[in-house]
Amino acid sequence: MCDYSLQSVRSRPAKVGDKLTTRDFGTGTRGFAAAEDARVAVCVLPGTELAFSGAVTITHPHFITGRKLEPLGHATAIFRQVNKNEPMRHHGALEFPDATLFS
Repeated sequence: MCDYSLQSVRSRPAKVGDKLTTRDFGTGTRGFAAAEDARVAVCVLPGTELAFSGAVTITHPHFITGRKLEPLGHATAIFRQVNKNEPMRHHGALEFPDATLFS
């Protein structure tokens, strides 16, 4: 799923076996990018299981240091659709094995 915030970015559907990276596309959101072309957003369907190369660390903005890293300790997640009835909000989120949801 590619959110409304990625409408102006070239995109393609995800394929089984894709190697993806996360990227800031300059649209106010981050998304998955193709490893072979970081300018292409890769649209993942809700319910897709994702496996990461290592344990995921989330970066949060922090008012003093600029950012705070939070290690989650999980290397898998399921892509979920959230905020379906709110048109100007992000609609993609990752659900980790402990039910933690990050959008």
